[in-house]
Amino acid sequence: TEPDSGKPFSSRHLVECLREGARRFGWDGRDPRPRSRREGPLLLGTGVAAAMYPVMAWPSAAAARALPDGTFLVRVNATDIGTGARTVLAQVGADALGVPLERVRIEIGSTELPSASLAGGSSGTASWGWPVHEACDRLARRLAGHAGPLPEQGLEAHADTRGTADAESAWSRHAFGAHFAEVTVDTVTGEVRVARLLGVYAAGHILNARTARSQFVGGMTMGLGMALTEGSTMDVAFGDFPESDLASYHVPVHADVAEIEAHWIDEDDPHLNPMGSKGIGEIGIVGTAAAVSPSCPASAT
Repeated sequence: TEPDSGKPFSSRHLVECLREGARRFGWDGRDPRPRSRREGPLLLGTGVAAAMYPVMAWPSAAAARALPDGTFLVRVNATDIGTGARTVLAQVGADALGVPLERVRIEIGSTELPSASLAGGSSGTASWGWPVHEACDRLARRLAGHAGPLPEQGLEAHADTRGTADAESAWSRHAFGAHFAEVTVDTVTGEVRVARLLGVYAAGHILNARTARSQFVGGMTMGLGMALTEGSTMDVAFGDFPESDLASYHVPVHADVAEIEAHWIDEDDPHLNPMGSKGIGEIGIVGTAAAVSPSCPASAT
């Protein structure tokens, strides 16, 4: 059960993530003694951390229309900030309709479309995919009972998840992960470099392997910046932050990012949404810094 609420976890595969990550990382082959691994002036250390992030979904609406030419139009005011929302929502619609992906067209990003929640809190796909799935499922059932050709304007179905997506759950719903890091510390300059990051996640049903891996790797890169490069200082005279641009606020660049691996355990969790998915945007961030930080004193102590 979850300590804060006392609710049972809807699914909790943290142990499996740790074991699979340890196997892939070669954790059992490390020497845990401080300063036991050296490559010239570099000391090498390893670290591991667990991660968890709550499952969030907000009410949204969607419409799905079957057109006479055999294609389908799915409309929802979702926002694609580069994470692949268009692609995944089209997949969700195609799966619910039982048609090939190329027959589904998505319209997003306009206030003229059915209202939807913002892109944040790792809630996008869960919030928008829910009404998309429901609207397409209703449309499929409506088409099954329709005889003859479609009217010129087509047939349409709507869905709104108010009262369901935001309903109180009897379950504590979280994504879990395990992060492993290999870090070098230069004994001459004190410079820290992360040579290798590996993450294994349990985040419900993964809807698209390519976009999911991209988000996990992107999150781990953000966690790397959280651990090593990012930070703000307060100007005591003016009460503002001097780091006002990317020249002074340092985020990881290509030279800072070495080998990153992202893997997952496909969960079957019936207490989420029609897709069985959990948010994956931020679970890659939250454990990375915690895995990197203990690696450094393990190397340098």
